[in-house]
Amino acid sequence: MEAEIPMPDALTEPRDTPRTVETFRERLLELNGQLPRRLQQCADHVATHLDSIALSTVAQVAQGAGVPPSAVMRFCQIMGFSGFAEMQRLFREALSRAAPDYATRLANLKAGGAGQPSALVAEFVEAGRQSMEALARDLNETTLNQAVVILAQARTVHLAGFRRSFPVASYLAYVFDKLGVPAVLHDGVAGLGHRSSLRPGDALLAITFAPYSEETLALAAFARDRGLPVVALTDPPASGLSGVADTILSVTEIDFGAFRSLSAVIALALSLAVAVAARRET
Repeated sequence: MEAEIPMPDALTEPRDTPRTVETFRERLLELNGQLPRRLQQCADHVATHLDSIALSTVAQVAQGAGVPPSAVMRFCQIMGFSGFAEMQRLFREALSRAAPDYATRLANLKAGGAGQPSALVAEFVEAGRQSMEALARDLNETTLNQAVVILAQARTVHLAGFRRSFPVASYLAYVFDKLGVPAVLHDGVAGLGHRSSLRPGDALLAITFAPYSEETLALAAFARDRGLPVVALTDPPASGLSGVADTILSVTEIDFGAFRSLSAVIALALSLAVAVAARRET
């Protein structure tokens, strides 16, 4: 068994617990290059996956960093936390603050003088325009082509999207039906997951945005465990889906007043459906 490199005395001194994500980032920069190999692997992985810490387990972080879970726990302590749970709480609290509830969003819009219907339309149109321009500018054609090939070769395309993603999944189910592409919508009605309908030769299109839907992630993991290819449609950086999706399509939606429309997502979803149907015809 490889012995861990001894740490400098400066790293073993008690540290104040970071109270903000920004303070956490500053401490990561401070420690960069001073840590033993395995702990540096933890630091490097966490630094590039800060968006997914709130939704990850110790095992997932350890796997992503290529270290044992004990190294993750030691890293948390070096950062000033009692353990992973305390470190994760920092990111979960930041995530909840970043996404105010709908009553707060509406109150903020009213306070900002944007309550007139015509003004709201103009603002959401502008947000949609910026989202569509970002999609056209940042679209990864290679990834899109990979997604089209996977779904076109599937016997049946399974669609999973809950909460904010459900309009996209249900619209895709409608479009696939009209285009003659066999598809199953996993809607979760009455708690039914339709998992038994996943068969060899099928593929899953999982649609979810941060903070990711647990139902969608669970279904994606279920499909992946059974050897089915999984295509994810999500927002960047999408690192939380890297372990369950074979191909990831990312799209940025510009928000207004913390409300996000689905302009660019629907455009990408419709393009994907038509491309899949066209490829199945050849």
